[in-house]
Amino acid sequence: MTRLRDHSSTGLVPFSPTLRMALPVAPIHARPTPAAELVAALTETPAGRNRIWELSGQLHCSIVGTCLSTAELRQILIKAGVDGAAGASEHDLHGQGVLLAGRRDAAGKLLQKALDRRHRLAISQFAKARTADDVRRLWSDAVQRGDIPGAYWAAMTHPASTDSLVRQIFGEVHMLSHLVGAANRADIRRLAQLESDKAALETKVARQQEQLRDAVVARDATIRDLRQTLAKAVTDRHDAALPDPSPDGDRTLAALVADLEHRLAAEVRRRSRAEERIATVEARLAEERDRRAAAQREIQALREELDAVEAATAEAAPDDAEAAEAATNLRGLSLLYVGGRAGQIARLRRQAERRAATLLHHDGGIEASSGLLSGLVSRADAVLFPVDCVSHAAVGIIKSLCRQTGKPYLPLRSAGLAPFLAALRNPTIIALAQASPHLQSIEQ
Repeated sequence: MTRLRDHSSTGLVPFSPTLRMALPVAPIHARPTPAAELVAALTETPAGRNRIWELSGQLHCSIVGTCLSTAELRQILIKAGVDGAAGASEHDLHGQGVLLAGRRDAAGKLLQKALDRRHRLAISQFAKARTADDVRRLWSDAVQRGDIPGAYWAAMTHPASTDSLVRQIFGEVHMLSHLVGAANRADIRRLAQLESDKAALETKVARQQEQLRDAVVARDATIRDLRQTLAKAVTDRHDAALPDPSPDGDRTLAALVADLEHRLAAEVRRRSRAEERIATVEARLAEERDRRAAAQREIQALREELDAVEAATAEAAPDDAEAAEAATNLRGLSLLYVGGRAGQIARLRRQAERRAATLLHHDGGIEASSGLLSGLVSRADAVLFPVDCVSHAAVGIIKSLCRQTGKPYLPLRSAGLAPFLAALRNPTIIALAQASPHLQSIEQ
């Protein structure tokens, strides 16, 4: 079978020289590596699989960017003796890694070995494939689980992968990066628009409040002047002490009093309308603040879910294996998931089992009896339920049972995989796993 060793075999358009000039990459100056590291770097790749330098150069960028983290790539470049790797930026590290992938020397073999070691589980799974259709089926299963990095490396180097299959997988990973970037940009634009609307509304409210305050001050001054005028007129009449005031004087005074009362009533109406407008504006401002807070909470939840998905698709580096296990191992914790979609429960259970947790499920009363919830809650250490796919009655029962038993419950934003993965990384769940009797029994 012909392997992908150049651009023409993939059918992909090679990168243009202009693009390479627009993205400068610092040159690699490799120092001689210690003998022990060179011997380790020359360890043979499993028979039949492609080496990274045998693949098309256009695949190197996606492999380095998808299958290795920045910290891992920096360690590889430092071990390979690349000058300035310890303090290089992420972009320079990526460019140097791509250049390293095309070299068949000790440094390139270090990169090959690091990729094989990091994704050894995925390579072992794909080793069972004998045909391109088998590889395609394993790749599709990995995409459904969210295990992209390891499956991508295993499929690209598998001896049964054909040119058309490589182009298909490369295109899916390429478009996935666009979708993730577009989602982040949309969230940022939405947050910026909400902040801009809030600032404009606050400015408008402040301006209206200033106008109303000026109007109230002017009205109070007018009322005060009118009262002073009326008091002076009454005083002047009494001071005159006329035994028989003229009818013309009485009519003038009556007209003055009527006019003052009319103007006073008009000012009272204006004040009432102004107060109503202030109340309306303040209510709108409160609604906008609530919407902005809800949007910020949703954005934060999406970011946490994205972090959880990315963490779930990556395995710990060899140097960080113990820290990664401590961060993700729930060590026998029992979780009850109420509601959700029946087709997703098996996937959620696999994710829980990967973290050494047990997942119990109740459909919220659709087919299973609600009376079973009491027994399931007593067996579980914590309860999870998606707010968009569970009945109100089931939620009420869960909250009541959790309060009675003193167990935590976590409402999830939706019934998808990402909210569930984020919940498994929730500080409450992690703390519960660390303090759980299951953990104490395992350690003993």
